[in-house]
Amino acid sequence: MVLGNAKDLFGDNAEMLRQEGEDVSRTVRSHDRTRVIGGGSVRVSEHPRTYTQWPTSQANNAAAGKVAMMRWQDSDGWWTIRYTGAAADLGTFLNTSSPKAVRFTTQRGTKYGPYVGEIDDD
Repeated sequence: MVLGNAKDLFGDNAEMLRQEGEDVSRTVRSHDRTRVIGGGSVRVSEHPRTYTQWPTSQANNAAAGKVAMMRWQDSDGWWTIRYTGAAADLGTFLNTSSPKAVRFTTQRGTKYGPYVGEIDDD
């Protein structure tokens, strides 16, 4: 789901859309650093490094998860989404998290919802 659709469904300031970084401390092992190929190298001693690790993905969105079609109150028709895990779990998440009426249909044709109200099927 693209960010614009997620904001439309859950609200512009939905806390669940905020990325959370995690503070990480690591020790960088000693190694040789060569600034110019063929040039001399300098030994870098072992030292601590602290940084913020941001969420990452192992696959791009085009290849990750199962396909479903989803629509919600005031959406501009049906939208293709991808999800991982059970469709029932997606339904539970939408039922407890969406402030708008929402429904989805899996690629196999199983219909879930609508949750939180009714949606006109135009």
